[in-house]
Amino acid sequence: MAISQAMCTSFKKELMTATHNFTNSSGNTFNLALYTNSASLGAATAAYTSSNETSGTGYSAKGAALTNVTPTSSGTTGLTDFSDLTFSTVSITARGAMIFNESATGDPAVCVLDFGSDKSASSGDFTVQFPIANSSAAIIRIA
Repeated sequence: MAISQAMCTSFKKELMTATHNFTNSSGNTFNLALYTNSASLGAATAAYTSSNETSGTGYSAKGAALTNVTPTSSGTTGLTDFSDLTFSTVSITARGAMIFNESATGDPAVCVLDFGSDKSASSGDFTVQFPIANSSAAIIRIA
C-alpha cells in the first residue's frame, strides 16, 4: 500500500463536465481527509473512501472543509488553492490526505497529497499548510 501524490485522473475528466466549481462564494465544498500509511491512494483514486482514513481523538470521518482561494490565472496557468487547514486539539497520525468534492454526488476526488512520512499530533494542532498560490506552486494548477 502506498500514497502517491497526484492530481486524480477522474478529476481532470470531471473538469470537462462541470462537476467541480471552485468559486468561493457560490462554489462547491471541498474537504480534506487524512489517511494512514496503510492507505492506497494516487492518480487512480476516483472518490473519497473511508478505508484507512485516520482516526483518533478530535478527528471526524471525511476530515474538514477547506476554505477556497479565488481561482485566478498567471501567464498561461490557471490555478486555485486553499487556506491552511488546522485540526485543533487532536491525537492523530497521518501519512497523507485527499481533497475531495463534498458537494458533488459520490464525493469525487480532486487530488492526493503525500506527506513523505507519518506526521502526528498528540492533544495538539495538526496543520496542513498549502503552498503559495502561484503558477509554479499552487496545489491545483493547469498549465
